[in-house]
Amino acid sequence: MFTRLISVIFGAVVGFAVTAVPADAADDIEAKAQACAACHGQNGVSIEPKTIPIIWGQQASYLMKQLHDYRSGDRDNPIMTPIAKGLAQDDLRKIAAYFAAKSWPTQPTPAAAASPPNGITQCQPCHQPDFAGGPPAPRLAGLSYEYLIASMRGFATDERSNNGDMPKFMQSLTDSEREAMARYLSAL
Repeated sequence: MFTRLISVIFGAVVGFAVTAVPADAADDIEAKAQACAACHGQNGVSIEPKTIPIIWGQQASYLMKQLHDYRSGDRDNPIMTPIAKGLAQDDLRKIAAYFAAKSWPTQPTPAAAASPPNGITQCQPCHQPDFAGGPPAPRLAGLSYEYLIASMRGFATDERSNNGDMPKFMQSLTDSEREAMARYLSAL
């Protein structure tokens, strides 16, 4: 599986480079965004939801911030960083808007969410009462448990620090509280 993932990622990087090179396609955001589909999915569902988030229908301001942070080095990822650095600043905005304009993908109906866990109400002012996100916070509802818990742990351990509020909040929670939140949010 790891070899398959590396092959897909390598293909995405090569595909992105090829897509970005032709002069007639330089302003075609849809063509540039096609490279994203290699990992994030043709239909909005990523090839590996446990580690790759849904970006279709995600908040434009959040997508723009993440692309900017990958480009500036405020957030590091071996795949996303070189891709973002290869894009013009104006393209970051256009790509964020392109994916934000898409509909959140239809997914199998999850099991009914359990009762809201302790501490989850602290998330609602930014992520909205239904956790569908709103400027500048991302949608959390429907992301995979594995992706959510990895992000929460990343903030809790300062591995991910491109948000001023999240590290302190995640550090104030226990592992079991973060796990309960991730299970709840993934079932929405």
